[in-house]
Amino acid sequence: MAEIKSTMDLVMERAARMGKASHDDLEQEDTRKHGMKLAAEFLDSKVDNLMPAVSELPGEKQMAARQGMVQVLLRNIFLPRDEIAKERTEKAAQGLVELGGGAGDLSSICAEMQHILGQYNQHREQLKEQLEEQVRIQYEQLLAQQRDGMPGESMNPELALQAKIKEEWTRLETELSDQYNQALEQHKATLKERLR
Repeated sequence: MAEIKSTMDLVMERAARMGKASHDDLEQEDTRKHGMKLAAEFLDSKVDNLMPAVSELPGEKQMAARQGMVQVLLRNIFLPRDEIAKERTEKAAQGLVELGGGAGDLSSICAEMQHILGQYNQHREQLKEQLEEQVRIQYEQLLAQQRDGMPGESMNPELALQAKIKEEWTRLETELSDQYNQALEQHKATLKERLR
């Protein structure tokens, strides 16, 4: 319910701003939304390059369109869990470099972010393998205890271990994601500042 109220508050605030907004402000907002749409189309491979789309706009609208594009591209840099998401983050980084005119510092920041994303996936897989190995050892111990007539955790050790695995994996993955998201957010803040 709090989330719904928060969304309603945002809608009401925006409506109040729009009531006070000048014609120029409304045009800037429309242009920013147009930039957001172009960036989304770029990410979906419907638009090949962002700069030609920006340069087609009148000079006074180009900055607002770029701001919208940067907002969408930065939002699409996240910790990927599959190949499709990884490709999307790479494409978003490519778009940011393009908007920055291929500046070396932007390229290096984006390359560093891609390195962080690669490390995250590698670290995530290592943690998962370690957890699976620990669980396998525990499972073998529980089976041995049951064979020897010793009381185990439950009559069905496999179910107990599956619950433990799920709980432990959720905890580990959350901790790992928090660490890597923090590093990623620092780079994204630098990019946002640089692409103003």
